[in-house]
Amino acid sequence: MKTFRILFMGTPEFAVPVLKSLVAGPDEVVAVVTQPDREKGRGKRMSPPPVKTVALTAGIPVLQPARIKTQEFRDCLAGYRPDLAVVVAYGRILPPALLEIPPLGCLNVHGSLLPQYRGAAPIQWAVIKGETEVGVTVMRMDEGMDTGDILLPARLTAAPDETAGSLFAKLADLGAATLQQALDLLRRDALRPIPQDHSQASTAPMLSKEHGLMDWSRPAAELHCWIRGLDPWPTAYSFLAGKRFRFFAPEVVPAAPEAPPGTLLRADREGLLIATGCGSLLIREVQPEGGKRMKVEAYICGHPLQPGISFG
Repeated sequence: MKTFRILFMGTPEFAVPVLKSLVAGPDEVVAVVTQPDREKGRGKRMSPPPVKTVALTAGIPVLQPARIKTQEFRDCLAGYRPDLAVVVAYGRILPPALLEIPPLGCLNVHGSLLPQYRGAAPIQWAVIKGETEVGVTVMRMDEGMDTGDILLPARLTAAPDETAGSLFAKLADLGAATLQQALDLLRRDALRPIPQDHSQASTAPMLSKEHGLMDWSRPAAELHCWIRGLDPWPTAYSFLAGKRFRFFAPEVVPAAPEAPPGTLLRADREGLLIATGCGSLLIREVQPEGGKRMKVEAYICGHPLQPGISFG
């Protein structure tokens, strides 16, 4: 059986299942390229990317360049003589000089059904936009942002209460399985590239903490997707008496409230019922400022909230 020398490039937890599948497969992962260690947590302790931990455990050389557009780095990668590169959420756009190193090209596992949701946060935006059919795409990389030819897509149906976090885990595993299928097709010279229809493209820009601020004038159905798409990061939030509340586990209540958007209609064991621009939203879990995520039932035991107060 034909086997490949693979250069792997990836950083977050989403890339881990793909790397583990390559380590367990017939091919040789000759090196792993990942982002530098970062400060993490309140203690600002240096923390390695998840991909680095897996690579070191498997005894694979790890490269963490601060700059990738240097001749020195290009020569370093070329020295591993990779047949192809596999890229999963590495976090940087590869320059042409790196894309040209592997004779079989660079394969990217992207967390959407391209050409939809090109960019840094495809899974979050798919949930935010209320997509029910989601998936991954193995594509051949070019110089653009997720614009290369489609090699192999794979689909799944998102659950009605899906969060970005739960979908990350499902699509990471799907990406690993789909890449292995693509590699098997490549061994048989049966992998057929399909150009993307650029007229159907949409983007998924990087999210920031500021994206989480709730606009209660929007319909409850939109806010339901918004909260789930920002869970677990950057999270949806609003303020009450100057204190930040983060919201999780929403449920749409269609009945039209007779109160301005953002008004607390009810606070009980079921959750916080809050008026929106169209319908109401029942919030079952909250994270008060300085506290932990918890069920509303637990929070209001020690912090009762009176209907009529307003989140804003």
